[in-house]
Amino acid sequence: MERIAAKDQQAMAQLFDRHSRLVYSIALRVLQDSGQSEDVMQEIFFQLWKAPGSFVAGRSSLPAWLAVVARNRAVDVLRRRKPSDPVEGVVLASAVNVASEVECNAMMEKVRVVIQGLPDVQQRSLEMAFFEGLTHSEIAERTGDPLGTVKTRIRSALASLRKAIQA
Repeated sequence: MERIAAKDQQAMAQLFDRHSRLVYSIALRVLQDSGQSEDVMQEIFFQLWKAPGSFVAGRSSLPAWLAVVARNRAVDVLRRRKPSDPVEGVVLASAVNVASEVECNAMMEKVRVVIQGLPDVQQRSLEMAFFEGLTHSEIAERTGDPLGTVKTRIRSALASLRKAIQA
């Protein structure tokens, strides 16, 4: 990140190669649209290039921060979206870093296993919040559960994920 702050283009290219697939896949999961997902990915990396200080190393890891930003940006796009024809045939050009790919796949598998091990109510609340872009209030309304219960379920699910990832 120091090299990116110093406007080192090679460092930015390496960061993009290492993490672009993660950002794109999260945006795609939320948006279900490859063109908009690619736009979200580009916006995030452009933001990081222009304002590298927006990532604070002490708070979380860079991949975790990118995942949260990707999800939030995708939800924003989802809320602004108007019906449109699907974009087909979009090809993403990116050099694949095998080591990074293996690390990312291992992390994603660990997350999948932990999520599958969560109680069904926590699992569903987490999915509605992170992949459908619903607010806590919207989840409470949809499920008929009290707002505090929804918040507690999501917080507990995230705590379980955090423990598994840090282990």
